[in-house]
Amino acid sequence: MKTPQHAPMVQWPVVDDCLVVGGVALTRLAERVGRTPFYAYDREVIDRRVACLRASLPRSVRLHYAIKANPMPALVCHMARKVDGLDVASGGELRIALDAGMDPQEISFAGPGKSEAELGQAVAAGVLLNVESPREIGLLAKLSARIGLPARVAVRVNPDFELKSSGMRMGGGAKPFGIDADAVPEVLAAIGAAGLAFEGFHIFGGSQNLSALAISEAQEQAFELAVRLAESAPGPVRSLNIGGGFGIPYFPGDQPLDLGPIGARLEAIAARAESQFPQAHLVVELGRYLVGEAGIYVCRIVDRKISRGRIFLVTDGGLHHHLAASGNFGQIIRKNYPVVIGNRVNGAPRERASVVGPLCTPLDLLADEMDLAAARPGDLVVVFQSGAYAYTASPTAFLGHPAPVETLV
Repeated sequence: MKTPQHAPMVQWPVVDDCLVVGGVALTRLAERVGRTPFYAYDREVIDRRVACLRASLPRSVRLHYAIKANPMPALVCHMARKVDGLDVASGGELRIALDAGMDPQEISFAGPGKSEAELGQAVAAGVLLNVESPREIGLLAKLSARIGLPARVAVRVNPDFELKSSGMRMGGGAKPFGIDADAVPEVLAAIGAAGLAFEGFHIFGGSQNLSALAISEAQEQAFELAVRLAESAPGPVRSLNIGGGFGIPYFPGDQPLDLGPIGARLEAIAARAESQFPQAHLVVELGRYLVGEAGIYVCRIVDRKISRGRIFLVTDGGLHHHLAASGNFGQIIRKNYPVVIGNRVNGAPRERASVVGPLCTPLDLLADEMDLAAARPGDLVVVFQSGAYAYTASPTAFLGHPAPVETLV
């Protein structure tokens, strides 16, 4: 059987065997940044992804960026000019979204454990709050009276279905996220009684999905569920967020998501939405799919060791900066992210080597027995697919090493 390979990283040009990021050779970019390790995000790669989505999805569908995927302020400012809305999951992310200049009317706030202070921030800012428990309704009624603004709310629904084939399932079954579908009518009645400004529903089944069929089926089920729940709503549906879940290829054998079938079936949903929810806008909320492939993590080889015949390239980076690439962020069986020697991408000779970091733990592994150009101290290791759930999803304080730099190129 042929060994599965990583999907080609065609978004990154290579000139004179050196990776090019945002039109800048990686070696020069490293000098410009000033030190390693660092994350680099390419504006042009992001722009191409947004343009591709715009061309594939119905025009009436609004595209939102979920800041949790990558909250770097400069990147969020760039995204705010490219998408129709921003979705936040904390008071800190809300401040970033507002600082980026996004209209508060186009910002939504989700999360199962919002504090009273965060709810107050959101009401005062005028953003849409995705209610996730009856507790929030009482707090929002009190805060609305104090601030003098009725809280804008949607109900985040824990649906009675799952997004099949997802890397992480966020709905269906017992979950801490949202309100169980069968309990939503009672919550809608409470929202009406509290005088909150009801606007719609947020229905999200899962993330990191590479199956167009599974995503389309979940979107259709989300729409049907919204139609049923709307019968109990205290007002017209003005916003229907059917989530995202679009995945990117990380591991050997993964294939890029085919947007064609998703766009075609979403056209039918959009047509029905115009008829059944004439005042509503339909939202697709994406994070990883917008920025994940636009980022790389770069660290420098500081030592080369051979132990019982195995080659170890020891770098100044590791799991404390990029937990996901080390396999310690949700992988059941560890698999390699796509990794290259960035200044010798296709170089010869080749060798089978493992890339490790400086931490005193065997978990500090960025590449396990991969085919790489023969490398030496000073060379730059690049981990692709690092634009989402990377830096801010990592234990940067572990063992006291310096945090990485971030740059938007």
